[in-house]
Order: sequence, then structure tokens, then C-alpha cells
Amino acid sequence: MATEMQDVAITEDKPLLTGQADSSKDAELAARILLDQGQEHSIETPHGVLHVTLHGARSSRRPAILTCHDVGLDSKSCFSTLFQFEEMQEIVKSFTLIHIDVPGQEEGAAALPASYQYPSMDTIAEMIPPVLQFFNFPTVIGIGVGAGAYILSKFTLANPDSVEGLVLVNIDINARGWIDWAAQKLSSLTEQIMTHLFSQEELSAHTELVQSHRDGMNKSPHVGNIELFWKAYNNRSQLQLDRTNTFKCPVMLVVGDQAPYEEAAVECNSKLDPTTTSFLKMADAGGQPHITQPAKLTEAFKYFIQGMGYMASSCMTRLSRSRTTSMSSSYSMDGSRSRSRTLSQGSQGGQMPPSPSQTMEVSC
Repeated sequence: MATEMQDVAITEDKPLLTGQADSSKDAELAARILLDQGQEHSIETPHGVLHVTLHGARSSRRPAILTCHDVGLDSKSCFSTLFQFEEMQEIVKSFTLIHIDVPGQEEGAAALPASYQYPSMDTIAEMIPPVLQFFNFPTVIGIGVGAGAYILSKFTLANPDSVEGLVLVNIDINARGWIDWAAQKLSSLTEQIMTHLFSQEELSAHTELVQSHRDGMNKSPHVGNIELFWKAYNNRSQLQLDRTNTFKCPVMLVVGDQAPYEEAAVECNSKLDPTTTSFLKMADAGGQPHITQPAKLTEAFKYFIQGMGYMASSCMTRLSRSRTTSMSSSYSMDGSRSRSRTLSQGSQGGQMPPSPSQTMEVSC
């Protein structure tokens, strides 16, 4: 009887009072603002305090999506465009988001004291496990850009059981070369980071995005903090990756067709397991594909997590119905690789999402 009573839908005959309606709208608006802003936390780790922003409920039924930003950016400036994109909202509502700010890089961060010993890239990666323990998330899907991609790669190699999938944008697994060091000595800090973030074509075109980043760097109240992070990234060690020593989870590599790290991403792709790696090269994306092409990256990410077994009933975006994509694929049906073949996705819907056992190179 109790169950039957709970199933009865009761309709209110009398309209709400004006004050009650306003209160309801105010509460809804307040909840929306809280969701947009996220819940900020300062989490103690053995290597110092880490600023983290959580979006969504702490449900551990699915892995959280863990992000790590690039040099010259923070979690908001790096990922807001992507995660506020309209067609990304289906994912945002289904997963908890954990945005990590590298020490001293969060919005409004105070200048680090002169005596502060900035952590190495390896040390920053070691600060992530306490974050997952704090929120009680056993596993995550990582999304890292540039320096953040390197940090999440380090974290994943050291904690393979904690990462179910990895999206690496503009990854460079190589240590900094002497030629690069010499070339940078001739440039200001701002220009060094600008050439790290954007292609030469974008810098020459003086796009609005380029100018806003340059202005942000020049006016930043904690430019000293940014310089410390930049030096730590330039002092990174070589990631020792090969077919026998690689990530244990599905990986999607993303790079713009004119990005500064296009060759580095291609090299990384050659060192990973082809049965668990997808390589996505975006046309007209430049150095910041997650900002300039959020629609394409959103669709690729949906395919990626569907291949992992999540959101199987999710509808693809309008891009899957309208674009034509050339895709070179290698399939593994029984553990052995079949011959490569070229597929063409036309304008009709109903394509099967790529599985983790598929390697693809896409120009879209």
C-alpha cells in the first residue's frame, strides 16, 4: 500500500502565491549559480596545498572527470569554454568534474613567497592521489592540456588503476632541448608562453583569443607564479613510453593541425598501444582546440566515453549527422590486429562509437 501511495501523482489545484513562485525561482537561480561556480576546496597534500573546484555531486558510481590546465592558464580559462558548451551539458550532468589548479595558478592567487620551492612536474602529479581520496573517487577520466597533459600522464603511469581513460591535448613527452632553451632566452616570458599556446599563424593574425591571452598575461597580478610553473614544465624529464611500457587505459590524443606541438603529439601516438589509442587532429583548431573547437572535441569525447561503456544511449551531436570524416582504423576482434582500412562517415546517423580497441586518425 505504501508503494502504491508513493506512485500517485498529486496535482496542486490552487496556484502558488506570487511570493512562493518568486522564492522558487530564486532558489533555482541560486542553485544554478552554485553549479556554474563550483565548490572550491583547498586540499592538503604531502607536498603542499592544492586548489580544486568540484562541479556536481560526489557520486562514485561513475569515475569523475579530472582536468589539469596548461601554463599561462587556470582551470577556468582553460576549460570553461569546453564544459559550458551546450552539447557538453549531457556529459556534465552525468559526471562529477574535478578541476585542479596547479600551485599558485588559480584565479586570484596570491604571489608565492620568494622562499617557496616550486614543485616539479613529478611532484605535482604526486599531489593528485590525495585529491581523489578527499572526494572519495576511486577512478577518474583525465583531461589534460599541454603541461596539464604531461602531469596527468605522470599520474596515470604511477597510478594505472586510478585512471579509466585519458584525453591528452597538446602532449609533449620529450624533455626540453638545448636549442629550445637558447631560443627562449631572446623572448620575454609572455612571448615564450604565447608561442607555447598558439601557432605562428594565430600569433601573426592577432586573433581576439590571442590578444585576450596576451593581455591576461601582461596584466596578471601573479606573473611570478606563472614563471615558476613555466620553469618547472621546461625542466620536465622524458616520459619513457613505448609499446611495452605504456598507459593501461584508453587514450585519446588531441592536437590542432597547426598547433606548436603537432609533431610531438604524432611522436607520442607512435609510442602508444594502437589498440587502445585514438589520435584526433583537428582542422582549423590552432593551438587551443578545446577553446576554438569545443563542438568537435565534445563529440569526440562522447564517442570516447561511449567506447568505455558509459552513456551508451547518448545521442550524438548535429556534427555526426552533417560532417564527412575520413577515418583510418585498425580493429582488434579477438586480441589480434586486423589489416587497416579506411572508412568514411557520411551524413547519415547511426554510426557506432569507436571502442577502446580502435585506433583512429581523424581530420575534422
